[in-house]
Amino acid sequence: MKSDPETLLKKNDELIHSDALKVKSHVQRSQEDWILHTLMIEGYDVPFRFKRQGKYRTLKGARVNLTYYPAQEMVAGIAVEIMKVVRVKRT
Repeated sequence: MKSDPETLLKKNDELIHSDALKVKSHVQRSQEDWILHTLMIEGYDVPFRFKRQGKYRTLKGARVNLTYYPAQEMVAGIAVEIMKVVRVKRT
């Protein structure tokens, strides 16, 4: 079953959906049994992160539709703002 962004947005008020964002960089690294993906998006200074079971082909330079919500992550005792991605789709 494919996820529909409108359905996700209705279920959670904190979610944000953006279309046709250009990916500046895409880093994939192992984290236990998962692959942690970090995207940097043109025009944003915040990393967009999501976990998947496997690697993707690189998204660098591609346009993507993202559904995400703001979150914070502790790095060396400092709170850093990130965006947790719940849905990513290449356009």
